[in-house]
Amino acid sequence: MPDVKRTVRVITQQHTTNETPEQEGFPMRAWNISIHLLTPSGDLLPATCYEKVVYLLHETFGPKRMRQTFKEPPFTIHEKGWGEFDMSILLQPVGGNRNAEQTLQHDVNFQSGPEYESTHQVTFKNPKGALLEALRESGTVGDEGAVNGKGGAVGGTPGAGPKKVRKAQSKSVDMEKLAEALPMLGEEELLQVVQMVHDNKTEETYTKNDVENGEFHVDLYTLPDPLIKQLWDFTTSKVDMSQVA
Repeated sequence: MPDVKRTVRVITQQHTTNETPEQEGFPMRAWNISIHLLTPSGDLLPATCYEKVVYLLHETFGPKRMRQTFKEPPFTIHEKGWGEFDMSILLQPVGGNRNAEQTLQHDVNFQSGPEYESTHQVTFKNPKGALLEALRESGTVGDEGAVNGKGGAVGGTPGAGPKKVRKAQSKSVDMEKLAEALPMLGEEELLQVVQMVHDNKTEETYTKNDVENGEFHVDLYTLPDPLIKQLWDFTTSKVDMSQVA
């Protein structure tokens, strides 16, 4: 199984409180931090690929508070204090392999507004079992094809699958042009196409993964009409269809 990359978004919220300042001139603040996954389309999802998250706070929080562990997404920590500091966040993927632990560096500050976000690219090396299934919830994992830019989403020609079930009902879709345009998409766009097919296919849908060559084959004529229209709208927004024969 190839390595799988994901984008982690760390969201921080903070506000001042009416508590008596511990340090003169610095108001007390309540803050919280949570961990999410960011999909290629910009959606936030629960980070279910992690079984726990450990926050390592500044030593001034004392032995009972400087290391805090959370085991339920979005792994939110609630704290208060008056000072800014850098912290480490340890992310433990599902499966309990300590060698797979990921570390993020995070800046707790009060200058970036009441809510601020930071994103981090993380890599899951050779994920298997429960971790692999958890990663499927947030995107492709490599075995769907089109992961190395060599191949593409190929389909739409008669006989690509075991049988041509039907033609698309939508008259706004040119099936032949769609079949020609799909391989013209970029690698990241192809990954989105594969995910669309994966999320919306039916029992009639014919697909074939060619992992060795990095290709994903689909018979467009076996896709449900809403998915065909979705693929058409997406592809025409990315490809100059006037250049398609």
